[in-house]
Amino acid sequence: MLITALLFLLSAAAIYAACEYFVNSIEWLGHKLKLGETATGTVLAAFGTALPESAVTFVAVMMGRTAEVRDIGVGAAMGGPLVLATIAYAVVGIALWSCRRRLGRATMHVQVKSARLARDQGWFLSIFIVKCALGLAAFAFKPWLGVLFLLAYALYVWRELKDEGDAADHEELEPLKFQPRASTPSMLAVSLQATLSLLVIAMASHFFVLQLQGIGLALHLAPHLVALVLSPVATELPETMNALIWVRQGKERLALANISGAMMIQATVPSALAIFATPWLFDAPLVVSGVLTMLAIVYLWGLFKRGRVDGRALVPAGLLYLVFAFYVAHSLM
Repeated sequence: MLITALLFLLSAAAIYAACEYFVNSIEWLGHKLKLGETATGTVLAAFGTALPESAVTFVAVMMGRTAEVRDIGVGAAMGGPLVLATIAYAVVGIALWSCRRRLGRATMHVQVKSARLARDQGWFLSIFIVKCALGLAAFAFKPWLGVLFLLAYALYVWRELKDEGDAADHEELEPLKFQPRASTPSMLAVSLQATLSLLVIAMASHFFVLQLQGIGLALHLAPHLVALVLSPVATELPETMNALIWVRQGKERLALANISGAMMIQATVPSALAIFATPWLFDAPLVVSGVLTMLAIVYLWGLFKRGRVDGRALVPAGLLYLVFAFYVAHSLM
């Protein structure tokens, strides 16, 4: 148990350290590709950090030999968006509050383009409603509908890259960690740092999940409780870490864009894979997770739609994940 706890802490520390390198390189990559901060977060950063979780879903649903293993992929496709819509946004709010003095902020207002984030929430909610509706009915041609989710993500990426209204909004970038003395690092160094840091994030996340499962067994927690409640938190840790790092740097626009983009990936790509390879039928916990995710998105959409958002208003979204954890724990008693 002691070794498991030590590996748990070491893997979490490795994820955080690797995320420091990743966000540093991804900002430079967006700058070199002439992308705005929002597109850098929603496309580049989100794609990189969501890749490990999507790979987990792919292995589970495409290579799983039993229905139980393939169901893990379905759970991941539903659990990821719930964690991002609740815990990740709450972390941003808490980080803004705790860092307000160091950042010299007179108010707790989130410095983002609220209208664009509100649009992203509406886009996500529309796709997520369709995704959940498919989980409530069985019909023969359902697997073919997975293609629509891939097309939806392609359209989202195209729209984000096309909307370059904030392309000149990059704040002064910190030196690239692989070339700290260069005022403008090479594309090779930027790409190498991004790739290596992403590999470390993927490996450390894998070990983190394994240690979390080991701790769950040692504490005699029900396997379903670990799989439905704790594992999604672990798999979405890179996005949450990225958000924490960017908020500490006063770059909440990148933090929220990363979360928003990761949510869009989780709502489309893993779902498409699961729809291709499984019946995609929801049990009660998955239905509850879907409903709570939609409630969180409606709440966030309302906040951003009104315009100026107080960072503290993001924190209540995290309570919905506690509701889900309580429901799962109670249902297993």
